[in-house]
Amino acid sequence: MVHADASTFSSNLSKKEVYARVLEQAEALFEGQSNWVSNLSNASSLLHHALRSLPLPSSAVNWCGFYFVDPARPKQLILGPFQGHVACQTIEFGKGVCGTAAQSGKTQLVGDVEAFPGHIACDGASRSEIVVPIDQLGKVVAILDIDCAEVDGFDEEDQAELEKLCDLISKSSVFPFTLDRLHA
Repeated sequence: MVHADASTFSSNLSKKEVYARVLEQAEALFEGQSNWVSNLSNASSLLHHALRSLPLPSSAVNWCGFYFVDPARPKQLILGPFQGHVACQTIEFGKGVCGTAAQSGKTQLVGDVEAFPGHIACDGASRSEIVVPIDQLGKVVAILDIDCAEVDGFDEEDQAELEKLCDLISKSSVFPFTLDRLHA
């Protein structure tokens, strides 16, 4: 069993080392556990603590969590496990950074949220954002959303590593409320 120290990161690690450790810890946490709530909860904690252990701008992460496709409204995201201040509870596909990622199925790397058309400001302190879709059988089932209180808080390295994590989540987690939709 993975110990709670899994989310303790030394401040002297590089970003590459931190992400390697996040993936290693996530693999260990997800082994034998396919419940989506459990896996997304642990992933949000790992990422929050990992990024906050790094120098600026990464340490200015102020929200890290997930939205999943609402089983009652398949073109709407609903708030899932996260770390940070309270958040928007629902987001329509195509609206804001999260809704755009959900609708397009493509990662959204936004250096300045004020410049993103239709940005939804759940937390006024957020200045940059990255949103990575999680898909199963070619359909988005959830998204990973991370906000930063600094402009240009994320880069291509973050994108590549977070996409690896979301791929692991997709392969390791069962989202039971989407099974009918996935097979339709």
